[in-house]
Amino acid sequence: MKMDLDTLRKKRAARDSRILVTGGAGFLGSHFAVALLEAGYRVTVVARPSKGLSAPARIERLAGWFGLDERLSGALEVAEGDIVDPGWPEAAAGAGRFDEIVHCASSTAFSERKRPEVEAANIDGLRNVLDFAVRSGCGFLHHISTAYVAGKRTGRSAESWVEEGPFTNVYEETKARGEIMAREACRREAIRLNVYRPTIVTGHSGTGRTLRFNALYYPVKAAVFLRDIYAADIRERGGRKAAELGIRLADDGAVVMPLRIEVARGGGINLVPVDHCVRAFMAIFEDGLDGGIYHIANPRTTRIEELVAFGERRFRMEGIETCGPEGFAGRPKNALEILYGSYLEIYRPYMQDTRSFDALNAAPILERRGLVCPEFDYGTFARCMDYAVEADWGSKLWGGNRP
Repeated sequence: MKMDLDTLRKKRAARDSRILVTGGAGFLGSHFAVALLEAGYRVTVVARPSKGLSAPARIERLAGWFGLDERLSGALEVAEGDIVDPGWPEAAAGAGRFDEIVHCASSTAFSERKRPEVEAANIDGLRNVLDFAVRSGCGFLHHISTAYVAGKRTGRSAESWVEEGPFTNVYEETKARGEIMAREACRREAIRLNVYRPTIVTGHSGTGRTLRFNALYYPVKAAVFLRDIYAADIRERGGRKAAELGIRLADDGAVVMPLRIEVARGGGINLVPVDHCVRAFMAIFEDGLDGGIYHIANPRTTRIEELVAFGERRFRMEGIETCGPEGFAGRPKNALEILYGSYLEIYRPYMQDTRSFDALNAAPILERRGLVCPEFDYGTFARCMDYAVEADWGSKLWGGNRP
């Protein structure tokens, strides 16, 4: 090992371990960087310029969103660069040696047409990070992956290496390939490696605050979008288009939408609020010193039926049903179902998910710290959606500019 365990512990205890966080302007990258900073570590974040803002300006804006005081904001160092660019490490290298790297930067796009972009970030970018880890003398790589490297497997997914597919999409595929790349490079260079595999991360369980409005949010947003279009048609234009789709207003003003959603029996979505994800990451970062793979998952998967009920309650909708494939056998999809399905095609496999995620490695660490993932109940859902509506699903988060 380039850094023996005693040295690592001493540097951690003295808060003398220099940590580089890639993807510092992203959702998890920014949360992890702030958590490390608040714990007293010396943190440098790598971030790209975007939409006319320099990397320092983006990080300064994020510091305001997190409510960091002037002392902590001033302690956070910023290295401007894009990991896809082979020359990106030069700015980071100018800040000196890094003992540990937390690699968060990645593309989360699912679409096959975006394969070049996804492979550039998740494969080529990771290769650049691994090369830099070797050159900078890094002793510990913390690689942020996803539980969905499990691909199309069913049943329980173990905290073990996934050597091959099949995968649902290019995101899963490249994240699985990236894990193996990291494993081989770290073995070869004697660098400790932790792989963190969160499931679907949502807003804060207590406040609903988030920086990302995809995954859970997108299917809800699509349903609300259709609700609003056809409610306006009914109220302002006589409702002819709404009537063609069978949409009407209930006596109490709720919008009735005849919409069936195909689900798998016993399936659901594994949702982890970002506050638990951060606490779990910090616990594993500090206690998982031997290296390993760690799922950050909710022990209870939320069924699609529950999420539908939550959405109907929060957004005053009715008529949405869940059913298996047999539910469409005698009655083909109506026009509304076809329209809604076109919005959600890319997320459909996750709405029929029957996988669960073992946490044999992560659980003992979290249990020692008394960390339990909050149940994703209606209260948590409502807080997340309240914040999403307040931020106009992200468009008003930064006065029209996203991070």
